[in-house]
Amino acid sequence: MCIDVRVRCECGDKVVQFHLRDNVMIPEVINRLYCPDCPGHETYDSKTMINDNGWIIEYDMDIACTMGAKKLGSLHTPLTPDIIFDEGYACWLEIYPGEKNDICQEKKEIQALLKKNQKAYLTAIQSWNIDRISRLKVAGWRRAQFT
Repeated sequence: MCIDVRVRCECGDKVVQFHLRDNVMIPEVINRLYCPDCPGHETYDSKTMINDNGWIIEYDMDIACTMGAKKLGSLHTPLTPDIIFDEGYACWLEIYPGEKNDICQEKKEIQALLKKNQKAYLTAIQSWNIDRISRLKVAGWRRAQFT
């Protein structure tokens, strides 16, 4: 069963949906979320936080270690914020926050070609995702690095 986990950033402006791989973690493992516009994340602590292109997730490492020990055993010792995020135990549902909206806009532009030139549409749609992932890798999004 998948749990819908949505977290509002500290400034209250944005809500991000999270993925909890195999339900190893519980929603409470995400202590705080800072969008790039949030004040207060200047006290970055790599022992409890990850930074993904200016978005900072602060994990409750007590909960993470308890859940990790219970469900993963000695698979990851010690459990770190990097492992929690990069292994998908508590990470963005998308490759980056807001990706679904961006994809819809990009697809609309490509679909406009369908009415004008079907061959151009097929060429564009085939290369679109490969090009998009390449751009995200260059931009430095963590989840794109493993795609």
